[in-house]
Amino acid sequence: MAPTNLNSRCKAQAKSGKRCRAAATACGLCFFHANPNKASELGSIGGRKKRSPLAASLEPLPPLDNATAVRDFIGQLIPDTLSGKVNPRATAAIVSLLNLQLRAIEAVTSEDLQRRVAVLEARLDPTVEPQEILRSS
Repeated sequence: MAPTNLNSRCKAQAKSGKRCRAAATACGLCFFHANPNKASELGSIGGRKKRSPLAASLEPLPPLDNATAVRDFIGQLIPDTLSGKVNPRATAAIVSLLNLQLRAIEAVTSEDLQRRVAVLEARLDPTVEPQEILRSS
């Protein structure tokens, strides 16, 4: 390994307290020590480029109050993700929320079905009140 020429290194001190190891420009400092605001400027440009276009082009969500609506939404989400309209990380988060929504719909549907069955059983057996059937289940 060839010895490094310390004269061609930046003369500024890094945040760690050690001397900066970047190559120096004509003024004796590296590019970022000579231009202290440039690092944050370049970082924000990179962040803007990485931002998902989804936020700018969001259409109102359809009501996702039943399993069919959730299925249809997922059917649209898949091609949007594959085409690059939706960031895959955002898709993963959305799918997690949709799974939670489906479980909530199933729970409500299950309770509703229990009530409906109790009412139908009460109609078949007039001696039993629907409330008695609901309490026993």
